[in-house]
Amino acid sequence: MRRISAIPAGIIWMMFAANPCGAQAFDQRAVGRAILKELIETNTTPSIGNTTRAAELIAARFRAAGVPAADISVVGPDSTHKNLVVRIRGADRTRKQILLMGHLDVVEAERSDWSIDPFALTERDGYYYGRGTQDIKGGVTTFVTALLRMRAERFTPARDLVLALTAGEEGGMPNGIEWLLANRRELIDAEFCINVDGGGIDSEDGNSVVMNMQAAEKVYFDVVLTVKNRGGHSSLPRPDNAINTLARALARIEGYTFPVEFNEITRAYFQRAAPLRGGQLGADLKASLEGTGNSSAIARLSQDPWFNAQMRTTCVATMLSGGHAPNALPQTATANVNCRRLPGLMSDSLLRLLTNVVADTSVALSVASDSPQSPASPLRADVEQAVRVASEAVGPSLPLLPNMETGATDGLYTRNAGIPTYGLYGIAIDVDDIRSHGRDERIRVVAFEQGQEFAYRLIKAISTPVTP
Repeated sequence: MRRISAIPAGIIWMMFAANPCGAQAFDQRAVGRAILKELIETNTTPSIGNTTRAAELIAARFRAAGVPAADISVVGPDSTHKNLVVRIRGADRTRKQILLMGHLDVVEAERSDWSIDPFALTERDGYYYGRGTQDIKGGVTTFVTALLRMRAERFTPARDLVLALTAGEEGGMPNGIEWLLANRRELIDAEFCINVDGGGIDSEDGNSVVMNMQAAEKVYFDVVLTVKNRGGHSSLPRPDNAINTLARALARIEGYTFPVEFNEITRAYFQRAAPLRGGQLGADLKASLEGTGNSSAIARLSQDPWFNAQMRTTCVATMLSGGHAPNALPQTATANVNCRRLPGLMSDSLLRLLTNVVADTSVALSVASDSPQSPASPLRADVEQAVRVASEAVGPSLPLLPNMETGATDGLYTRNAGIPTYGLYGIAIDVDDIRSHGRDERIRVVAFEQGQEFAYRLIKAISTPVTP
């Protein structure tokens, strides 16, 4: 999942493919399109998909490019949910490797919901359509193409680069990064990670306006509220009605305002975004960071769901059930409350807080789903400079905004494992055309080609090139 922040248009990023002097010919456009077609047309959904097949297709391309078989691993917990790990050897083996990460699986897509076949790459009206074009097979393709181009150009990075293309990020199958960390950590352990499933370039009407670099994410947490009693005949109502009791508990949670907390990433975002946004919004972003914060500015920002989620832990009711017959008092009523915890807030602390907010011993709160802590990754000058180099090499520089993901990515696992992780997605997506997980998912053809060039230049910049 990637964050979209609607910065006003006015900064246009033009990217043009370029080959270094003396490089072998490499048709980036054709290779990229062929890889994207392979991936889109390989079903990797949880229900009937096979990430192993997709991993093998990409592995075959690296073998053909001369990567030694010992540096290509297709591994996983079972035959249909394997992950691909490819190592590109660097000049200095004493330096810790850099991890490049993306996932191969996609969410379900029903043919009846789409105007075209979701599992066939379709080019129409300047767009590529297909399940995964936005999330995240398009981004995966840019990483693969970049590394294959480097192989064709005989480029040697200063240290090892490791590409991990995994299963299970979208759920419904074993999570690949989690499995690799538990079973084959030596393959992917790294100084830091670049995750293509995070951050990204926002555009308006095809014009790129800002680059978001995801360096933190909130943590998923589900709590179930349960009320039980003896029930009875509906003709004899009592004050201890389970549904009414549950409704009051949910209303208390809805009415609770979590405290405002900033971390290094959200503070940097607000600081850098303030002059870009300008006007009242810009002034509010700046004022919110001053001391304990300006209450009026905080109140105005809190009206925007995204800014509110950047400043606070959030909890919201998402599922509800109760009763067993229309003419009976309910014996049981339950609700699921989904929370997104700020980095640093522990699940037991949040459960205690919600119990105090509900303030009713007849309501039982239990954890239904939790995720490991995901500490914010420290901002690195070398990574930020690499992003700037990647964009400046092909056109005017974009404003770079550190970003905290309000949803979830596999960066949760790498950050929790001590690997700083930075989400960078080079395919510009219009802020009003977000189709991840939706019908007729698509990316602009020109944005895809620009994204390939961005990935190529970014990876070269972070790997510190060595002249053969």
